[in-house]
Amino acid sequence: MIKTVRNIQEEINELKSQKDICILAHSYQGHEILEAADFTGDSYKLSVDASKVSNKNIVFAGVHFMAETAKMLSPEKNVYLANTFAGCPMAEQMEPEMISALKAKEPDRKVVAYINTTAALKTVCDVCVTSSSAVKIVSAMPEKKLLFIPDCNLGTFVKKACPDKDIMLLNGGCPVHAAVRPEEVKIAKEAHPNALLLVHPECIPAVSEQADYVGSTSGIMEFAKKSNAKEFIIGTEISIAEHLQFSCPDKRFYVLSKKIVCPNMKLTTLMDVYRVCKAIGTDEAAENEIIMEPELIEKAKVCINEMLRLGG
Repeated sequence: MIKTVRNIQEEINELKSQKDICILAHSYQGHEILEAADFTGDSYKLSVDASKVSNKNIVFAGVHFMAETAKMLSPEKNVYLANTFAGCPMAEQMEPEMISALKAKEPDRKVVAYINTTAALKTVCDVCVTSSSAVKIVSAMPEKKLLFIPDCNLGTFVKKACPDKDIMLLNGGCPVHAAVRPEEVKIAKEAHPNALLLVHPECIPAVSEQADYVGSTSGIMEFAKKSNAKEFIIGTEISIAEHLQFSCPDKRFYVLSKKIVCPNMKLTTLMDVYRVCKAIGTDEAAENEIIMEPELIEKAKVCINEMLRLGG
């Protein structure tokens, strides 16, 4: 028998109740997954949400570093990644050894790590930030000399907002957001002259500088929902335009570029979520479970705790 999306969602809801499962879905997931989730939003916010619930089992529809963060904040819970092949090129592009070597050369330069990094990389960093808290955290740091990793575009955005800081950047970042060109902004604005341009700071400066608003995914969504404007060009993962259209049917949302598609996020399907939920409690769930040594969790959480101390 062929099952519909609604059939699968209903079965997932039954499995959640039977097996004490909480489902987290990043905003870049498909709408059918968001409808089955208990919490949706940006990666760090989801991990915090998971830490506050009593559920024993957490299923993360996102990418690997996000599930790692959820496990770090809830080490006593069982955390599962819906699709084990879902990684993040930005999070995985720098090795701890590389950053440690840079720290050795400039020991007075504190390392600021974007949350989109592996747990292993976080162990050699001093403070963590999200795209929404980066400027606030960097501004609050007493140190003047910083190394911001891995996204140089978000780093440039922070550097402009904090001119009193000496911020060193490396050549890294999100290849999906960075692929958008200024010419595409011109085309989109000509096609939709009355629309506001909302852009993620992972886009290159030549793109974000033309935006009416630059902010995190959740920031973009909140801005669009609260704005009196009726048309928006969305400069982040194209799924956000779809989600906003559901939330605000009286407004129009256009994608800035059809290139802003995260292939790793698109790997996860509703059936992946269903299979993991069904497997929990059996040996089959082992391949999806996030296992982290207590020592790694302790070391990686240092920079997250510092973020919280500084008001993140």
